[in-house]
Amino acid sequence: MTETQFLAPGVKLDEEELERSLRPRRLDEFVGQERVKEQLAIALEATRTRGEALDHVLLIGPPGLGKTSLAYIIREELGVGLRTAAGPALERKGDVAAILTALTERDILFIDEIHRLNRAVEEILYPALEDFRLDIIVGQGPAARTLTLDLPPFTLVGTTTRTGLLTSPLRDRFGMTFRLEHYQPEELARIVRRSAQILEVEIDGDAADEIAGRARGTPRIANRILRRVRDVAEVRHQGAITTAIAREALDLLEVDGLGLERMDRSLLRAVVEKFDGGPVGLSTLAVALGEEPDTIEDVYEPYLLQLGFLQRTPRGRIVTKLGRAHVGAGGGDTSLF
Repeated sequence: MTETQFLAPGVKLDEEELERSLRPRRLDEFVGQERVKEQLAIALEATRTRGEALDHVLLIGPPGLGKTSLAYIIREELGVGLRTAAGPALERKGDVAAILTALTERDILFIDEIHRLNRAVEEILYPALEDFRLDIIVGQGPAARTLTLDLPPFTLVGTTTRTGLLTSPLRDRFGMTFRLEHYQPEELARIVRRSAQILEVEIDGDAADEIAGRARGTPRIANRILRRVRDVAEVRHQGAITTAIAREALDLLEVDGLGLERMDRSLLRAVVEKFDGGPVGLSTLAVALGEEPDTIEDVYEPYLLQLGFLQRTPRGRIVTKLGRAHVGAGGGDTSLF
């Protein structure tokens, strides 16, 4: 049975609403990603001064780093309308045509997971992005003709976790491309303190640092851990979060000193104990863990690779010496902390 993870992409509706409430609304509220913020601030100011539509923006990076927040911030900073869509949900050309024709001048069209667009849908975007033109084919066979509709200048903001799946023609039509990096612990601590203030929970500075240090460099995970720590503080204590309470909650949640959770450690142990440290193929590992290959590749492996605990080789996955040491070299369990 799949374990509940703080890093898992799926969250309940009320959790999604709470996450939205914690998102920064303006660029000066956005913590971290200083290089991206500086470039984006210049582009936004120039766009406002000229009264033009912002160049199309592509935001790249792992889940939870603030790509969606930046898309909404761009809308807020420009004071324009916003239409949102998920790449997999745009299945037909008519879906895109309906959205494009509803845009007004300088509006933002936000497409999440843009790398998962249907190829036919993607092709209808090319003239829309480059010439603000929508070409619609009317009729079939010899009687078919192309109807061209002019579109108001607009901005496409696309987000992706997998740049390699974007086609070159689509990628080349973005005027600005920003890659978001994992956050430093001190940046995450600032985010935790800000979120605690919004949630109206008292938190010690050291407790915020403790949560930030185990959040895998990801604001979304930091905020989710904060909410679970708040639950422990309210149910078992007086409501305020101290360092001791934060550690108690993190111990209960099985989040270790490096931010690894039960599933991360299970993955490392499976490779070490069942496959002698590797190499082992992704599909074989997925069967051994009872997990989907895409989930292992997109959710669990990136952080293990970043820590140097895991390697991807042409023959399969290998656990490094660092990874073996963290799980006790395939022997018994090690202390979480």
